[in-house]
Amino acid sequence: MTDTNDDALTTQQPTRWETVQPWLTLACRIGLAAVLITAAVTKFPPALSAQAVEAYDLFPTEVAQLIGYTLPLFELALALLLLIGLATRYVGAVSALLMVVFIAGILSAMARGLNIDCGCFGGGGQVEPGETTYGISIARDIAFFAMGTVIAIWPRSPFALDRVLGLFR
Repeated sequence: MTDTNDDALTTQQPTRWETVQPWLTLACRIGLAAVLITAAVTKFPPALSAQAVEAYDLFPTEVAQLIGYTLPLFELALALLLLIGLATRYVGAVSALLMVVFIAGILSAMARGLNIDCGCFGGGGQVEPGETTYGISIARDIAFFAMGTVIAIWPRSPFALDRVLGLFR
C-alpha cells in the first residue's frame, strides 16, 4: 500500500524560465534605472532640457518649459523606484509608456523634417541637416521600452521592496 503523503512530499522542480525570470527582471530594473539616471543627470541644468523640449515645436513655450524642468526629476523618481524595487510592475509600465512618448516625439520631428538632436541624454536643439540620429534614437528607445515591458509583465525579482512587502511572490 502506498502512502498518499509521498505525493505531497514530492515537489516540482522550477522550470528554466522560473529560475531565469527573476534575474532577467533584476537586470532590466538595474539597466533601465541606469539609463534613466544618466538621462536625468545629463539634462542639468534644466534650462537645457527645456530648450530641447522646445526644439520639438509641439507645445507652447510655457508647457515645453514645464516639461523640460520636470522631466529630469520624473526620470530620477522612476529610476529610484526601479532600484529599490517598489511598485515595480507599475513603474515598469510607466517607464515603457515614457519610451513610447519619446519615440512618438522623435517620429514627429522626423516626419516634420526638423533637424534636431533628441535631447535624450542632454544637449538637444537644432543641428545641421544630416546630423540627426533619429533611427539610432528610436532603436535605443525601443530597447528601453522592451526592458520596461519585461518589468511590467514579470515584476518578481530579487532585492526588491515589493518582495519584502509581499506584493509579488
